[in-house]
Order: sequence, then structure tokens, then C-alpha cells
Amino acid sequence: MAEVMEIDDDTLSPPPKNNKGKSIITSPPAHTKATPWVEKFRPQSLADVAAHRDIIDTIDRLTSENKMPHLLLYGPPGTGKTSTILAVARKLFGSQMHNMVLELNASDERGIDVVRQQIQDFASTQSFSFGAKASVKLVLLDEADAMTKDAQFALRRVIERYTKSTRFALICNNVNKIIPALQSRCTRFRFAPLDAVHVNERLKHVITAEGLDVTEDGLTALVRLSNGDMRKSLNILQSTHMASQQITEEAVYLCTGNPLPKDIEQISYWLLNEPFSDSFQKISHMKATKGLALVDIVREVTMFVFRIKMPSDVRVQLINDLADIEYRLSFGCNDKLQLGSVISTFTRARTALVAAAK
Repeated sequence: MAEVMEIDDDTLSPPPKNNKGKSIITSPPAHTKATPWVEKFRPQSLADVAAHRDIIDTIDRLTSENKMPHLLLYGPPGTGKTSTILAVARKLFGSQMHNMVLELNASDERGIDVVRQQIQDFASTQSFSFGAKASVKLVLLDEADAMTKDAQFALRRVIERYTKSTRFALICNNVNKIIPALQSRCTRFRFAPLDAVHVNERLKHVITAEGLDVTEDGLTALVRLSNGDMRKSLNILQSTHMASQQITEEAVYLCTGNPLPKDIEQISYWLLNEPFSDSFQKISHMKATKGLALVDIVREVTMFVFRIKMPSDVRVQLINDLADIEYRLSFGCNDKLQLGSVISTFTRARTALVAAAK
């Protein structure tokens, strides 16, 4: 016979309370350090969006006058497209946002059936604003460039039929993947990569709010590595903070795996002055000891080539060759062979420079 396990009554009892009647906290509050800073510091209103004031002011004016058209927001990731449209939804609907907004992301199924059923059902039903400022509903299609062509053509007809009661907001990275019929029905706004000034201001706000110890060169490194992507800069800041108490330039570069500027200068010096075998050995050693990827080295060295003085024809040939090497690396070609190709490219450039100097 199978043995029956006896369970003590104490194990099933609720957690004890102290003498004052206050229950013991068993789970951390919602706003703990575990929250990603990307979500914690996401702008809640249009005034909080870091940049693109001309676009924000235009959309703000259109929503205030209740004249909001269908919107198409496009541009690189991390530039504030989703944050902007969510801030618009909060302004329009307030606490009724969950009733008045249908949000579909790239992770949801958005084929032709979803357009014909789910989106059409939401758009066709009568809306009750319950005290909200606007009676029109909002359909938010994030990553719209991932939708199939058939779904986009079906969506075009849905937009036409339900314009009176519903507004559509399409968000995408590549506007070329949106069919012309949809583009012509929307007011287009391009969100360019953020300026370094705006990224700097927003990072300073987060640093002050979190009480972080960030050096000036560390902040400069964060802005430089973000390349205008606010989401990327906040993720780097948070991961670096987890790795080290003080956020310096070296800590930021070590956390992201990018080569330090001084390392790139050293590699460039070897490429422009050392013999082939010495350059190969020294760069290979640096790659191994510091864990650098050749594709990162090629990209940074290319930027370094733009900053040094050399004849234009030599620079053009050098950058063209480095672009070919980066293309080959993206297909998984052998790192050692491509490193040899980088050094041989610079050796040819040195020969051309010597010939030009004579």
C-alpha cells in the first residue's frame, strides 16, 4: 500500500501577523530596482517626451482641437514613437484608455483574419467615452511594417469605412514596407535619431532620480554608444550600474563589450606603422585579452579613418575595403582571415600615402 504523507496544519496556515495587526510584507513593492528603467522612466505625457518638439507640438495641437487624423509614425528604434502615441491616448481617454484603445504589437497575430475580425469588430462598435475628451476610438498598430501585404490592403478598407468613429495610428521602423495606399491615408511623422543634447538631458534626469555616481566621461560614453537610441542608452546605464558602483567611461565600454577609444587609437597606430606580422600578432593578442570582436574594431577604425588627414582617393579606397570586410564578417567569415584582410588594406593605403607624399 502507498504511504499517506501527513501534512502539519502549520504549513497550511496563513502567514502570521504581528501584535499591531499589520501583515508582514512578503513581496516587494511594484517600484523596486527590478523594474527596467526603460519602462520606469517612459514618458507619461507629451511634455515629457525628450525631443522632436515640432512633431509633439503638432500632435498636441491636433488632439486638443479634437482634429486628430490617422497617424503614421516611423523612424529608428528608441526615438519615442510608441511613447508619443501612448501619451496621446492617455491625454484623450484618461482612465478609460483600456476601453477606447486597441493595441496590437508585432508579437500578436496580425494577418488578414485579424484585420477583418478583431480590428473591424472594435472599429465598428459604437463608442461611449464616459467623460473622456474624445468619442473616437484609437487602434494602435505597433511594428506595422511586419504586417503582410494582404493584411495592409484589408486594413486600408477598414480605415476608409470607420473613419468617423475610429482613428488608426501605425508605428514602424521602415516606412518603405508600408503600402502607398496606407501611407496616403495617414499623416506621416518621421522620428529621427535623438540629438546628443536630448539624450544627455534625459540621462541626467535618470541619474539624479536614481542617485547614481556617473563621471563626465562615463556620461559622454553613454551618449556616444547610444547613437540616438534612448532605449539603448538607458539599458546600458542600468546594466553598467549593476556591474559597478561608479559609472566611468571604462566601465561603460567593458559592460557593452565595445573597444575603448584608446584601444582603437593603438590599433590604428599599429595598422598605419607596424609591419604586417607585428600588427597581426599585436591586434590578435589585444582581441584575445580584452574580448573584442573584429566587427566592432572595423567599425571604430572606420570612424577613426574619417578623422585623420589623408588624400581623398586613399581614404575612399580604404573605407570601401573596410565596408567589404564588415559585409563579409556579417556572413560569419573567418575572423583571422578578415583580420589579415584589414591589415593588408592598411598596408596598401600606406604604400599609396608614401607614393602621394613623393
